[in-house]
Amino acid sequence: MIWPLSVSPLGPYSGVVTDTVADPELDPTATYAVDVSEVRRLARLVMARPSAEELVVHTPLTGAPIARWPISTAEDVETAITRARAAQRAWGRAPVAARARIMLRFHDLLLAQQGWLLDAIQLESGKARRHAFEEIAETAACARHYARASAGYLRPRRHLGVLPLLTQPVEIRHPKGVVGLVSPWNYPLSLSISDAIPALMAGNAVVLRPDVQATLTALRGAELLCAAGLPEGVLQVVVGPGPTTGQAVVDRADYISYTGSTATGRRVAVAAAERLVGASLELGGKNALYVAADANLRRAVEGAVRSCFSSAGQLCISTERVIVHRDIADAFLPRFVEAVKAMTLGTGLHYGIDMGSLVGPRQLETVTRHVEDAVAKGARVLTGGRARPDIGPYVFEPTVLADVTSEMACRDEETFGPVVAVYVVDSDEAAIALANDTEYGLNASVWTRDTRRGRDIARRIHTGTVNVNEGYGPAYASIGAPMGGMKQSGLGRRHGRDGILKFTEPQTVAVQHVMGLGGVPGVSDERFAQGMTLGLRALKGMGLR
Repeated sequence: MIWPLSVSPLGPYSGVVTDTVADPELDPTATYAVDVSEVRRLARLVMARPSAEELVVHTPLTGAPIARWPISTAEDVETAITRARAAQRAWGRAPVAARARIMLRFHDLLLAQQGWLLDAIQLESGKARRHAFEEIAETAACARHYARASAGYLRPRRHLGVLPLLTQPVEIRHPKGVVGLVSPWNYPLSLSISDAIPALMAGNAVVLRPDVQATLTALRGAELLCAAGLPEGVLQVVVGPGPTTGQAVVDRADYISYTGSTATGRRVAVAAAERLVGASLELGGKNALYVAADANLRRAVEGAVRSCFSSAGQLCISTERVIVHRDIADAFLPRFVEAVKAMTLGTGLHYGIDMGSLVGPRQLETVTRHVEDAVAKGARVLTGGRARPDIGPYVFEPTVLADVTSEMACRDEETFGPVVAVYVVDSDEAAIALANDTEYGLNASVWTRDTRRGRDIARRIHTGTVNVNEGYGPAYASIGAPMGGMKQSGLGRRHGRDGILKFTEPQTVAVQHVMGLGGVPGVSDERFAQGMTLGLRALKGMGLR
């Protein structure tokens, strides 16, 4: 069955979604929402041999095929790494200001081409258009931030030497070389191109392996970077399954940046450790949102709906647990449930839809299993709880569960879908304990009129980011601040200073003047040690570090 697809009007820069066209090479009876000639053009950007196996990708919005991609083998990945390494030598010597000009041009191209990108993101991920726009805004902000800030992040830094004035150490940052970026399907633009930006600004080449389901958007992003002036070879794209193509990138790159499940992240960490190369990992989450007794009800309800159901819950930092103080529960919960019931579901390529589709059958199976398991073990469905094949093949209603217990899979496992469990607690202390009662530690949210109280609660929640009076946007979209996970939610950070320095090797160059550290001619070792002792005491007394 092919579900109907609502096609948005084309803007002056749109190009991917046209009137439906048939590709007899794929299926002479099917219709397509993507211009086949454009897909073929982008496919030529993939590092794969002419005789490569091909994989057909379908849109979750309707089930129709949208693209056929060549699959990169381990040998193709090796070729991509080799070419990237050759291109990196000149790129790594380019002035930071020259790299920045490319990123600022890329920023403008992103915004100009957003009609094309919005359609592509929706077609690949199934998300609503408003959530697709979040990706474009975040990627543009990331390009702007690193274009403006990288010179400061990467500049040589002087440090106090062992003998002030006489010892002059300088910290220099070198690119890692070739960064292997393995990205998932849920954010086709942000998690492929945004993560490539700081790696490129640091002077690295990048070999990107987007998820097959997210390849169309990633290739277009790569093409726009090249159109902005990125030299040939600096960004290579390989396509294929994680266990083969993705693993080949992990096995060969000089540094690994991975976003995905915790289980796979552990394997990536082991593989990187065996080669003694670095890795940053953004993994799963079981994120909590706490509505304190003094929260603004209107804002908390609206923010909780957005935090729980953006991108149909297929967002590592979205909320899967809503914790409500008992004093406000009777007022908050009915309003929250009614707001969820009022959400508009759809698969159209236009604004005005609150939530779109899950990405495919695997996610639909997980969401269905979690809900059915919870209900069978005593949970109550306050709203939602069923698939909506009348809307799209993988659409599932936004679902709110109550009375969830530790025997239920959805209590501790990451659902990664539009399902949230609500819990009522008697105090801030109980809310903090429940928020921390998980192996994950990615994101959290606190709602209170007293922002000082909110900050105090936030500091006690063991997650990499905490948002006060918002769900996830302030921390994630503040590109100058680090974002990442604690506990089983990952290693390393994206964004900010940490987000670019992880792609560099620090080198200390220390110049010694006047006298060495091995002693003074004509002075005994004992007298030298006594003099150094006096000097160390003096430095402490002066308050020097």
